[in-house]
Amino acid sequence: MNKQELENKIATFTGGRAAEELVFGSITTGAANDIEQATKLARAMITRYGMSEDFDMVAMETVTNQYLGGDTSLACSAETQSRIDAQVVELVRRQHEKALNILKDNRGKLDELASYLYEHETITGEEFMRILNAA
Repeated sequence: MNKQELENKIATFTGGRAAEELVFGSITTGAANDIEQATKLARAMITRYGMSEDFDMVAMETVTNQYLGGDTSLACSAETQSRIDAQVVELVRRQHEKALNILKDNRGKLDELASYLYEHETITGEEFMRILNAA
C-alpha cells in the first residue's frame, strides 16, 4: 500500500470516534480497537515503512516472531522514541481531523446510513453505495 492509502486507512479507523463527536458531542469506549489499529499503523509507517521525512528509510523498529503475534522493539535512543511518539500522535490527529471533516461535509448521508442501520441492523456494500450515491 502507498502512503496515501495507509493514511486513508487511519482516517477510516478514526471515523467511528469522529462520528460520535459530531453526532453526540461526546465519546465512548466503542472506538478502542480502532484507536489501537490506527496507532499501530501510524507507528509502522514511521518506524518500519520509511514514510517519515525525518527518519527517511531508516528502520527504527524491528519485528520479531512475525507469524506468532509480531512483537516489535524500537532500535533507537529515548530522544528518537519521543520524536516518533510525537509523529505518531500528529499523524493520527491529522487523519482524525480529515475523517471529522468528511463526516461534517456529508452529514446528511451519515444520518441516512445511520437510519438505515437502525431499521435493518446490517448493510451490504451495495446498499451502502446506493445510499451514498443517491442524489
